[in-house]
Amino acid sequence: MSFKAVLFDCDGVLVDSEAITCGVLRDLLDESGWSMTLAECMRHFIGKAVREERAEIERRTGQPLTEDWMQRFYQRRNEALSARLTIIQGADVAVQAAHTRFGGQIACASGADRFKVEMMLGQVGLLDFFAGRIFSGHEMPRSKPAPDVYLAAARHLDVPAEHCLVIEDTTVGITAGVAAGATVWAYCPLPEAGPALLAAGAHRLFPNMTELAVLLGTS
Repeated sequence: MSFKAVLFDCDGVLVDSEAITCGVLRDLLDESGWSMTLAECMRHFIGKAVREERAEIERRTGQPLTEDWMQRFYQRRNEALSARLTIIQGADVAVQAAHTRFGGQIACASGADRFKVEMMLGQVGLLDFFAGRIFSGHEMPRSKPAPDVYLAAARHLDVPAEHCLVIEDTTVGITAGVAAGATVWAYCPLPEAGPALLAAGAHRLFPNMTELAVLLGTS
């Protein structure tokens, strides 16, 4: 299958944000009565929207997940990302390669809220590549692992989903890409994560974004 567009996830694929965001979330949940380690928080929440986990959060904390609580989370998260966010090494090269190879037919399809995605891409110098082609799961009927955000990106680019290549790093995101009918390649810097990513439906694993740039040049 020849690809006609590339759809990138954001967190963990383009920006090294997941430990930062989960650190803030872990601290807030701890204050609310649900204590866990950072590793446990990352296993539970990476790839998922916090609001989608409302029932579990309320069960664990014994408190309602209020809009005020969410706004405190967003404020602390944004402050931490502004101070500590970095680009995934080689992501700029991979995005440039995709943009060149596919004539600008690339998009960013994230489960995160639009403000966060645009803020992060701007902070690491990638926003111009995706201007007008950023899609947020918060704006869809369903977020990942449902395929909605990837289907919306494909429709905007006027490319059938089966001709899209999705770049992901989590089982939740891979499930979404596969459900959309796309081919999914998984960024997998830790070899021990590979079996789960393949089991979720990833067609190929690659260990660094520089290798992705090479693969995109020959796809």
